[in-house]
Amino acid sequence: MLGALFSIELLAVTLWLDDAVLIGKPGLSGVIGTWGAWMLRAVVAFAVFFLTFAWLNYRPALQIAARDAAESGVNGRFLAAHAVSILGFGVLASLLYGGLPSRPISDLVALAWLMAGLSAIACGGFALIQPSFWLRIAGNTGYLWMIAFGAVILACLTGNSSRSLWPWAAGITFRLTRLLVSPFIPDLIVNPATMVIGSRRFLVEIAPECSGLEGVGLMLAFGVTWLAFFRKQCRFPQALVLLPAGATLIFLLNSVRIAALILIGNAGAERIALGGFHSQAGWIVFNLIALGFTAAAGKVPWLANVKSQDPAAASFENPTAPWLMPFVMILAAGMVSHTLTGDFEWLYPLRFFAAVATLVFFKAVYKRRNAGFDWRIDWFGPAIGIVAFIAWIGLDRFVSPGAETMPAPLAMATPFARNAWLTFRVLSAAITVPVAEELAFRGFLYRRLLSADFESVSFKKLRRFSWVAILVSSVIFGSLHGSRWFAGAVAGALYSLVLLRRGRIGDAVAAHATTNALIAVDVLAFHHWHLW
Repeated sequence: MLGALFSIELLAVTLWLDDAVLIGKPGLSGVIGTWGAWMLRAVVAFAVFFLTFAWLNYRPALQIAARDAAESGVNGRFLAAHAVSILGFGVLASLLYGGLPSRPISDLVALAWLMAGLSAIACGGFALIQPSFWLRIAGNTGYLWMIAFGAVILACLTGNSSRSLWPWAAGITFRLTRLLVSPFIPDLIVNPATMVIGSRRFLVEIAPECSGLEGVGLMLAFGVTWLAFFRKQCRFPQALVLLPAGATLIFLLNSVRIAALILIGNAGAERIALGGFHSQAGWIVFNLIALGFTAAAGKVPWLANVKSQDPAAASFENPTAPWLMPFVMILAAGMVSHTLTGDFEWLYPLRFFAAVATLVFFKAVYKRRNAGFDWRIDWFGPAIGIVAFIAWIGLDRFVSPGAETMPAPLAMATPFARNAWLTFRVLSAAITVPVAEELAFRGFLYRRLLSADFESVSFKKLRRFSWVAILVSSVIFGSLHGSRWFAGAVAGALYSLVLLRRGRIGDAVAAHATTNALIAVDVLAFHHWHLW
């Protein structure tokens, strides 16, 4: 849950803020512009290194500490402080990146902005995991934090110093990118002297910062740390082959990333290419390769010392996965579809298939009524769903009255493409989205707000009314709906009341599905396309 919260906020920050506007400015603002990207990389890399190796190498001790802290629940004061810090961070970012008249004021705002960011991280961590538990993590992991910090510094220094190799590596990257792009863009523009490549519509310059050598340094640091920590589980010298393999793969995939960036921009999605894809693709590639590295080191017989594997690890089952993974997969599919499409999300059906695949994967778990998966419904759920629909439409008419026309790309599409897209949009709204969101927000989050050991909060005894749990879970649910956050929060509160009536997740799903189905009818029958 903490990882999801920070990941969403990190994604929003990287898509919103561009350090380039601060480069060259005097004082602290200029320092942030020059080193901001490196600081962000260091923070994310440290979190990845520390948490990965802490969980893999100190799992028994951390599980004991987690059980001891299971009854702590969510700290409402720290959660409120996190929200205030995020709000302050956003306001100060608007001032800092929007331009300030004088250096003293700019430095003051920049310092306050950094402090707000640190406060948001600390308060968010303390809201979901109590400070005493963080101390136990530090105590149980020994000097791991120093090792992770050293690995991050090594990765950053390696990536920075390796820029001297860029003139040699430039030719390889440029030729590979050209090879990948040329079949799709016949009139490709190439200028090896300036490292510019692309089409008349979209050109990119392959700068040293985009060389991929930073990824090579990060991969080498991760690999060395892994092999040092888990040397007893690896076969040497065979396992050493993973280091050059990982470094080579991440360097070659950098050309694939640049080629994809060009193709996305050439397709008309310049904002996507320069925004989310440009900022996130590198981290996605690194995470995938690191995951493959760990899988190969632990599972491939030629590389792994199979006899030393912990048999308990294979039987470990994450109790939160069935509740959260359908929703997480919908978010992940949404990120992919937004990345690969332009102004209109033609790949929206990916969300439906991702959710269905995840629900099928956990099908056996969802049959366990004793685990809280009671799918029975009665009349009350649909009735409250109708009330939520009326409230949603009423609030929407107050905020943005009037009808809209069908989006132009959808209207100009062939009847088959248009009807197929609408079919999957309705199926998602009425089936997969209600199931996934109710599992995540009412099934997991509501109970998690009552106790850190959410499984101990039985649905049969869930009639315990909690204003904090209802308010927090509903506001977070509402925030997913953008400008209609208040209507979303009202609907979330109503679905919570449905769940509290009999303690059945099926009733909440039925209410949510009824609301979404009626909204779909309103969109298709009365052309209120802005609701989608």
